[in-house]
Amino acid sequence: MANREKTVSENVSGAFFVDATCIDCGTCRHVAPKSFAEAAENSFVFHQPENDAEVTAALRALVSCPTGSIGTDTRVYKPNTVMADFPLPLDEGLYYCGYTSASSYGASSYFLLHPEGNWLIDSPKWMPRLAERFEAMGGIRWIFLTHRDDVADAAAYAMHFGAKRMIHAADQRAMPDAEMILDITEPQQYSPAFKLIPVPGHSPGSWCLLYQNRYLFSGDHVWWEPNGKKLTNPNYIYWDRAKMLASNHALLSYQFEWILPGHGAPVHLDRETMQQAVQMLCQNTKAL
Repeated sequence: MANREKTVSENVSGAFFVDATCIDCGTCRHVAPKSFAEAAENSFVFHQPENDAEVTAALRALVSCPTGSIGTDTRVYKPNTVMADFPLPLDEGLYYCGYTSASSYGASSYFLLHPEGNWLIDSPKWMPRLAERFEAMGGIRWIFLTHRDDVADAAAYAMHFGAKRMIHAADQRAMPDAEMILDITEPQQYSPAFKLIPVPGHSPGSWCLLYQNRYLFSGDHVWWEPNGKKLTNPNYIYWDRAKMLASNHALLSYQFEWILPGHGAPVHLDRETMQQAVQMLCQNTKAL
């Protein structure tokens, strides 16, 4: 629970605040961008919510925070009023799970409805309330893990639903008992609707999941940089920067409209604009 006595200095005064336990994961900034912003080493409240929509977004950020670093005046605002909002709809059949985990540094996870069995892409922390929502929506058949950092409580969800976890062999140490450990170096069609695209760099086994040539679940390989309005690679690299930059070119062969990253907000562009953004990403890669 956030402690107002440990509030960060950048907060504007008011009901909502961020305390010093913040790990700067960015979850609050993309869930409630009208209230939260980034300082040098943490998020902070730059604008207190002024209407129902802003309050709802701020409360969703509060319950999604992996470290419980966001607080509010609970005499006025009730966090439990938004807990049933998750998973949060993004597009038809596509949802943001919320409830991020500290073990995956607040990484986003997504829930995808599919007639042959629903997918969980990366994992939120284990929440019985969220599991109940998944059950009501048809359960989970597959859990796709984009890389070793963002597995969170995938094992708990797999056990509860009898789901099969899928992870790249190069990252299998993060989930050694996964039901599907695949060792591929080239893109591979998994089914008519799904393609697996290896993008080693952030980790040895980083890969993306492309669905219906529309949605790219990119993990920590690439995300949208809103200020520059461009695609970019993360500014923290754990394994091999050169390989990560080279992996950008693997995305040139595909058409998609959505980037659904592990960190930062999902972005939806028309196909032409998205293709231009990928081309620019690769051009910038060559210049490095």
